[in-house]
Amino acid sequence: MTNTYRDVGVAGQQDEEDFVDILEERRLSSDLGFALRTFGPRLHKGSPPCSSAELHRAVLESQYLRYVTKEVAMETGSCEQEVREEVCGILGEMSQNLQLRFIRLMAYMMTKVFKTVFSAIFVNVEGLNMLQQATQENPVILMPNHRSYIDFLVISYIMFSYDIPVPVIAAGIRNSCRNEDCRRDTTPLWGVLYPTLYWAVLSEYVRTIVRKGFAPLEFFVEGLRSRTLKSISPKLGMMHMVLEPFLKGEVYDITLVPISISYDRVLEESLLAHELLGVPKPRESTTGLLKASRVLQENYGSMHVNFGRPLSVRQLCEGKINRCQYNLTPRDLPQKPSADVQACVSWMAHLVVRIQEEGSRISPWSLMACLLLQVPAAVLTEQGLLWHRLTEKTLWLRRLALDFGAHLNWPEQIPDSDVLLSTLALHRTVVHQKAGRVFLVLGGEPEGRHPVSPEEGVMRTAAAALMLVSYRNQSLHVFVRPALLATAVSVTKSTQRDDLLAYFCFLQDVFSNEFIFVPGRSSQDFEEAGSLLKKCEAVHISQQEVTVSDSGLEVLSFLQELLKPFINSYQLMFRYLCEDADQIFTEKQFLHAVRTLATNAVLSGELDTYEVLSSNVQRNVLSALQRLGMATKMKRSENEEYKVDKAAVGRAGDVLSGKVPPQVLQATPAARL
Repeated sequence: MTNTYRDVGVAGQQDEEDFVDILEERRLSSDLGFALRTFGPRLHKGSPPCSSAELHRAVLESQYLRYVTKEVAMETGSCEQEVREEVCGILGEMSQNLQLRFIRLMAYMMTKVFKTVFSAIFVNVEGLNMLQQATQENPVILMPNHRSYIDFLVISYIMFSYDIPVPVIAAGIRNSCRNEDCRRDTTPLWGVLYPTLYWAVLSEYVRTIVRKGFAPLEFFVEGLRSRTLKSISPKLGMMHMVLEPFLKGEVYDITLVPISISYDRVLEESLLAHELLGVPKPRESTTGLLKASRVLQENYGSMHVNFGRPLSVRQLCEGKINRCQYNLTPRDLPQKPSADVQACVSWMAHLVVRIQEEGSRISPWSLMACLLLQVPAAVLTEQGLLWHRLTEKTLWLRRLALDFGAHLNWPEQIPDSDVLLSTLALHRTVVHQKAGRVFLVLGGEPEGRHPVSPEEGVMRTAAAALMLVSYRNQSLHVFVRPALLATAVSVTKSTQRDDLLAYFCFLQDVFSNEFIFVPGRSSQDFEEAGSLLKKCEAVHISQQEVTVSDSGLEVLSFLQELLKPFINSYQLMFRYLCEDADQIFTEKQFLHAVRTLATNAVLSGELDTYEVLSSNVQRNVLSALQRLGMATKMKRSENEEYKVDKAAVGRAGDVLSGKVPPQVLQATPAARL
């Protein structure tokens, strides 16, 4: 099987009529009757029935946990029984109540909530049919994207609705030192080892579920909920866990099922921008979110849940790894994965996230947000943007998105003008229409007696702008590859394919924390970008050159502007690190300094993007510099500090601005790309 997500294929990219609204029937029947209906899912054919108690016993009696328990007891000076009791507590906390009575209660409650806040929940039937078959053949791993605290509730609700086994949710460390303050004999050493113990219990719990086929396992490969509504680089720890039974030959195959969850409007939207701007917010949880009366009084539009085509781990790994290496170590003992295994797992995780992106449904609002963010903030807050101009450009962008292969949540049976008006009404907390113009809604209006300072004004506008940014991000994956090539054309001023490819690859290296690129396919991404631009007649492509067509300026200008906030943000931070920052600093110092610098740059008119104020973008810069070898993270006392190679960062900034070609970096040992 080839190493491209397109060749792997995505189920669910069907016509809209292949999606069904699971709430439609719920609105016509009894909620209690639905919750109490017969529920008889067919289990994995190779697995005997296993109760929760039997599962717990298998985990606790595993040789691996016995080994870890003994090691932790020796390190902390505790008795093994004491550590074992701690293990039991951790296991009890992370395990889930899959009793049928609890499932029915949740089904009843979720029906009430979902009917209140969503107009529809669309699910692709073909994907569900394939999932139902897959659960009977091999251990199944459900891998949804993570945009809301209710993601896992929606998946479980759908599984119950279609008589598919309800999944076990595997989550990482939420509060790894949960019991540290409760122990009478708390020691610093115990605090250090508790996360190790927690991780050992979690990994054995996950592996046991996979080995026994107890139930489908569900986890978020991105690790955390995306506060920007765009995909996050996958975290590989849990991925290694779920694949280990296959790698060690304990199961014949494992089935991965990518799931794309697309929201018209997320329930947490009011928190997104404030989190990114560093504004303290109350501790969040799924229960707290659903208890909030304001949430239950709002309309959040529709949701699409797209179950992708099941992927065989055995087929994906064919020719990439040698599993014989696992025969050299007893299965019950921990083993560090080899370089080829790590590379394969990383490739597979990125592949899943790309399939999630390909299976998502793009809303009209996301396209409108792309366009609104290319209008100066002063226009949106003061004069407003002409509504008819926005509608014209949105319809133009719809055609471009379809040319690029996007799958849109755009009702065909409703006039376009009505679709756009209803979209604007749904997002009235972000923008509003007045006298034929569209204005950005600024929250937190001050009292007349307390005028807003210039800095406070920037933050208020930034909060509103970052709301738009989050919804724009839902469609970025559609445009990002053509946008990289369009930017390469603009910056290099070259038509030579080799020059454009070099700068394209440089941008991918720099922005790998912002966008998802499957490792090892930069050349294919470049060819794909060129093909898409050629398809919309924006460029002409020959064997040696890429030239702009007379009719391609509008497309290229839009794509260049789409990437411009990221380039400007990175350039500002690169310049700060080269000119003003100490060579060694903490993340907190960096975030504070950059936020101050960016605020002043916005006020002076030097900078016209508010995305640089996002802590997500700021942290991504640090991660990118680490990955590229231009910064090193060090542990000193209680703080993690960064040491930056100012010369290397300066060279990267020069390449980003087009002053020097990317080959300069490749020839410089201090900055590997």
